[in-house]
Amino acid sequence: MSRYLDMVDGPEHVKKLTVPQLKELAAEIRTELIEGLAKGGGHLGPNLGVVELSIALHKVFTTPKDKFVWDVSHQVYVHKILTGRKNRFRTIRQTDGLNGFALRTESEHDSFGAGHAGTALSAALGMAAARDKRGTDENVVCIFGDAALTNGISFEAMNNVSHTTKKFIGILNDNEWSIAKNVGAISSYLNKLITNPRYNQLAKDFEGFVRRLPKGELALQLAHRAEGGLKGALTGVGLNRSTSLVESDGRGGHGSPVLFEEMGLRYLGPIDGHDLPLVISTLEFAKTCDHPIVIHILTQKGKGYEAALKQPEKFHGLGPYNAATGETPATKPGTPPMYQDVMGQTVVKLAKKNQSVVGLTAAMPSGTGMKHLEKAMPERYYDVGIAEEHGVIFAAGMATMGQRPIVAIYSSFLQRAYDCIHHDVCLQDLPVIFCMDRAGLSANDGPTHHGIFDISYLRCLPNVIAMAPANEDELADMMYTATTINHPTFIRYPRGAAEGVPVKDEPALIEVGKAVIQQSFNNKGGRKVALFGLGPMNGIAKKAAAQLIADGYDVAVINPRFTKPIDPAVHEQFGREADLIVTLEDHVLMGGYGSAVLELFSEQAVKTPVVRIGWPDQFIEHATTQDELRHKYGLSVANTVTKVKTYFGDTTSATKLVGGA
Repeated sequence: MSRYLDMVDGPEHVKKLTVPQLKELAAEIRTELIEGLAKGGGHLGPNLGVVELSIALHKVFTTPKDKFVWDVSHQVYVHKILTGRKNRFRTIRQTDGLNGFALRTESEHDSFGAGHAGTALSAALGMAAARDKRGTDENVVCIFGDAALTNGISFEAMNNVSHTTKKFIGILNDNEWSIAKNVGAISSYLNKLITNPRYNQLAKDFEGFVRRLPKGELALQLAHRAEGGLKGALTGVGLNRSTSLVESDGRGGHGSPVLFEEMGLRYLGPIDGHDLPLVISTLEFAKTCDHPIVIHILTQKGKGYEAALKQPEKFHGLGPYNAATGETPATKPGTPPMYQDVMGQTVVKLAKKNQSVVGLTAAMPSGTGMKHLEKAMPERYYDVGIAEEHGVIFAAGMATMGQRPIVAIYSSFLQRAYDCIHHDVCLQDLPVIFCMDRAGLSANDGPTHHGIFDISYLRCLPNVIAMAPANEDELADMMYTATTINHPTFIRYPRGAAEGVPVKDEPALIEVGKAVIQQSFNNKGGRKVALFGLGPMNGIAKKAAAQLIADGYDVAVINPRFTKPIDPAVHEQFGREADLIVTLEDHVLMGGYGSAVLELFSEQAVKTPVVRIGWPDQFIEHATTQDELRHKYGLSVANTVTKVKTYFGDTTSATKLVGGA
């Protein structure tokens, strides 16, 4: 029974609870997280790690007046539970349920929406500047993870904090993990802060403040650790890492962490992020500071759940699982492989045959499938951290030296590096290969993760070769083909299971820009309809064709394969033969593949009407499954058939028309 969780219907109730009661509340929330996410999945590990921090924030500050800005914001589940959304928590990431990230339209307590790393410091600083400009006194608290410091935007923001405002609270939530293990110099630097903390400039002021609080002496006793005990814990992780506020630097002097201090941010920490009284006291102190401050807290990703502690990467974000054991459902025999695994396995094949092939990802070895190369050929694998811009230019540099970098980044994340794609890869016409996973919808995650804009943002760039496989075997063929092309090459493919088409042992070379005619007109009468089904929409085109043929239509099906260049001969052939052209794409209609067909037909003076099926000109919400959203917005077999019949005035079996034309 949840004694205290049942009592908390809003942040004001958190303030009424005593520290012992808040500790019980933390335990109850952990149970709710573990049990509540078991059916639908979600970002379990990150949220288990910020339970005490979230409670302390609402104990000390008052939202919505005070502003919490969460980097990425996949760790706001506890915040949502405490801000009036407790009764809807088990709908999170499901159709018509709570969003899995902070969402301004969902609650006044969500002051800034996010879904990508590195945005929080800039946004929070903007809020602080606006507060100062209008002369109000709300607190702005930015919660960012250690992985955010691998992202350049964070440093751009930190460089401006001290010049912009005198009152700014940053909380560095250091759990040693983002999604995969953190990499690079920043991770090493933070570890040095943990294992060898120096005297902090704020230490004396903080100690004086804590001593004036009720039970302040006890809090200090918890904070200060004996030197021998501290040194014994230096090499540990999580709660075994140093939780000392201050320590001699070994030279008798008083030092300070250079990175933050040189940027004008006063550093305090590291402290134990699960020591609730200490976190509350530290936040109370931060409220009194008249200069920008960064509080470094140490947390355990997955705290309180053994399965998540043992497998932090798996439990960062996952689907349904057994709450008692942490086990996830076994893959059913005959289930097609995941597209990401086909990509990863193909990279290994290509790298074994071609010494110039290397693989690169931005902190997503498992999500992109690059883990296969990391395991098989670690010397050919690079993880740049959450730094897509750097990763793209890094790959460009490698390409100038004769390498064939395969860059695996989600479509929506690649948007961050658009200028780098334009200026550093395409302008120099470098043979970098981009494998864009999650092109199309990432249904549970919602609009921050949907990859439905890449055809548009790539189609306008010179030198680009862009492809979309209809199945996993074609993906392997396209990847092999890309290694033979001396231009920037982009391959988009969806999230999740592939089509179940066997992948050849040796991939085949594809003619650049050549479409595949899968089914021609039978010329036996009936209205002629040509369905051009791109990528995962090819299967929908085939099924729609079967229904239309059964109803007397003469239907051709074409797999375009390329979005740049599109096949001028095949498109013109069917454009002149057909009575109606239908394009189907898992992408927004604005500037997408269908737009490219219209442009080509205009140049070729083809007058045949074109019906386009794709996502409308809006941001698409999250849902439990992709199929639900496809049905809602008309990316379906039924809607394709209906649109064709409606165009010809055949409404005898037509259903409600959905989506753009």
